[in-house]
Amino acid sequence: MTVPSTHRKRRSCALGSQFFVLSSQLSMISLIGLAGCSKPSVEQVETSATVPVAVEIAREDMLRSTIAASGTIVPAPGAELTVVAPAPARIAEMPKSEGDIVHEGDVLVRFDIPNLAADLAARHASVAQASARIDALKASFTRLSALQAQGVAASREVEDAKRQQLEAEADLEQAKSGVDAASALSDRAIVRARFAGVVAKRFHNPGDLVDASASDPVLKVINPAALLLVAAVAVSDLPRVVPGHAAEVRVPGQEARDAATVLTRAVQVDPGSATAEVRLAFAKPTHLAAGTTVQVDIIGEEHAKALVIPSAAIVRDEGETFVMVASKDNKAHKYPVVIGLTSSSLVEITSGLKAGDLVIVRGQDGLPEGATVAVVK
Repeated sequence: MTVPSTHRKRRSCALGSQFFVLSSQLSMISLIGLAGCSKPSVEQVETSATVPVAVEIAREDMLRSTIAASGTIVPAPGAELTVVAPAPARIAEMPKSEGDIVHEGDVLVRFDIPNLAADLAARHASVAQASARIDALKASFTRLSALQAQGVAASREVEDAKRQQLEAEADLEQAKSGVDAASALSDRAIVRARFAGVVAKRFHNPGDLVDASASDPVLKVINPAALLLVAAVAVSDLPRVVPGHAAEVRVPGQEARDAATVLTRAVQVDPGSATAEVRLAFAKPTHLAAGTTVQVDIIGEEHAKALVIPSAAIVRDEGETFVMVASKDNKAHKYPVVIGLTSSSLVEITSGLKAGDLVIVRGQDGLPEGATVAVVK
């Protein structure tokens, strides 16, 4: 077993004393051993050594707490158009490619819908037939009404004629609705840009057969000048989010930051969900692309005259929160503190410190109470 250095010195002290008693010839050796006993222990040397530390002054300042979250850049409402076929069709024309700029009114896709023209013609014919039938039934009702007045036609015949006329009028309305639907489908066979933007994604090519389903998109256009951020904020932090408060948006690993403002926060949270949706608008058009994953720091509460220190000064040990303060006698003293608001680099101290205290921000880990310190830059 290895003997600690302090113990080895004590053992050598004892041995030196024995040699001194046993033999005068070894007196010189004993004196050397006794001289070794007079040296301070290793622990004493370490405790009395001056420890270099860096300090910051506790001061009053404006402190804004921040709420950290992640989010995704998405097009704003009305700034995204996903083209889907109005019916099973073949793509006849698609003049724009991915990345192409489009202007409002530009043709994006023209669909060739089988039997569309024939169906529209048939529905127009149904309207004409229903109109002719109504004319005939109206004439019959007028004739029977006159005969009834003369006592020739029965009331039942007049009632039947009126019922048939009403049914024919209902058929006419249905036929007209069919025409409107077929006309609308014909109009949707040509899709034009509703706003100026860029083709973000092209899923098909001319000649492809497509379904009338959202799961089979044809083209996507977005307006890159109208993007917003959808952030996932922890449910516990949601009450601290205030519409109108500022925020900073950044891509992880990059220094550049975009300014943003909170638009809305979720008013309902899904049971069991750990996060809630918060929408933010950029202060000016962002250079970030839609779909980019970003980090966002949202300003929460604000305290105008908070006593603040760097967050690096805080020490947490065995459930205790404290700071080490460098006093005028160049000694380190332990001050238990209570923390208020926090930001990315500062913390508010609500109890335990006063303005002007020198808190140690580097060299405080493991520093004992009363240790001698030397402030360094």
